Amino acid sequence: MSVVEFRGFGWRHAGRKAWAVRHFDLRIEHGERVLLAGASGAGKSTLLAALAGLLAEDSGEQEGEVLVDGRPARQHRAGTGIVFQDPQTQLVMSRSGDDVAFGLENRGVPRAEIWPQVDAALAAVGFPYGRDRDTAALSGGEQQRLAIAGVLVSRPGLLLLDEPTANLDPEGAQLVRAALGKALHDVDATMILVEHRFGEALTLVDRVVTLGGAQPPLVVPDRRARTAPGDVLLTAQRLALRHTGNVVDEVVRAGEALAVEGPNGAGKSTLALLLGGLTKPAAPGRVVARGEPRPPHRWRAAKLAGRIGSVFQNPEHQFVTATVRDELLLGGRDPKVVDELLTRLRLDRLALANPYTLSGGEQRRLSVATALAAAPELLILDEPTFGQDPLTWRELVELLADLRDEGRGLVIVTHDAQLVEALADRRLRLERR
Repeated sequence: MSVVEFRGFGWRHAGRKAWAVRHFDLRIEHGERVLLAGASGAGKSTLLAALAGLLAEDSGEQEGEVLVDGRPARQHRAGTGIVFQDPQTQLVMSRSGDDVAFGLENRGVPRAEIWPQVDAALAAVGFPYGRDRDTAALSGGEQQRLAIAGVLVSRPGLLLLDEPTANLDPEGAQLVRAALGKALHDVDATMILVEHRFGEALTLVDRVVTLGGAQPPLVVPDRRARTAPGDVLLTAQRLALRHTGNVVDEVVRAGEALAVEGPNGAGKSTLALLLGGLTKPAAPGRVVARGEPRPPHRWRAAKLAGRIGSVFQNPEHQFVTATVRDELLLGGRDPKVVDELLTRLRLDRLALANPYTLSGGEQRRLSVATALAAAPELLILDEPTFGQDPLTWRELVELLADLRDEGRGLVIVTHDAQLVEALADRRLRLERR
């Protein structure tokens, strides 16, 4: 049985004045499938972490109770499976099959039974490789499929899913939803799902619980450029994308938004790192920046940040300070510009918060802000709208469009078809070979 109860629950992260969530009451019966909806920062991920028993007592202050089958949630960890927003936090082995088998081995499942279950879980989520695939060679979306397989294989009584398809291409997302639907049909489990765009996920749930009031519908604006692009800022020549077989020749211009699309594993994030000067191209490939004899990967860090700003797929990988405001002030940036960014991206109330205590959507907006604070002429953004509610999604689109209209170049790696519709002036599609 997996009956879930929140009784007057509240949680405040250490060092924060505001509560992540407070005075929350909810009962979910065994076997129910519930969707948690609400604005970015409303506390959805905090509720899942509480149910998974992952809120350490020394990391914040708790009010009320969180119970699973009448016991504190921390005592129910063995029967709970959770899939996080960032799959890298869940992968523990270097070989894909071993990663999925890890939980079964810890539970003492006979070896003869482990591998058939592993293979079935990998197939269920549409994992495109065999057991031997190196987890470090997987794209973010492929890592997410592997993480979901690792949770489903143990058949948990309580399944918690924090935006499980956010980093997946449309085909992969549909495969995962189908796998979840089949898994839930075959097991007697309670499921709680967090999603911002939940139209396709409604078939998986019995009811929707909204935190913080109803959300407005997503309205897609037309913010494509009204003028011709300017000078070439960056030229990519014969860039080989490892593990994919793709080779890219491309130019990036001022005043233009270039969308990079394609399935998981096609090399989109690898291309973003190469264009951003964060990875050295393999010969004979090279990246040439306007007016520069040396390639970007050989520039000093301060120069690179001032010319090319990068936003990684996993935002927490680029945080290095203890507060949101300090993250933006890093490198002697203009405090006035920093405060304007905080306000525009709805982070001003979180200025003194630790970046690692933010929600996934808030972390994404902070990672965009850190790139913008240096006022680069070119922005490379990997899934910039991940984890955003309709309001913050629209604000990000408007902000990026304004930057493009001011003459900056944008390269946007994304699975977000509505973002492409709203903003892309040109498209580059990569295929998995």
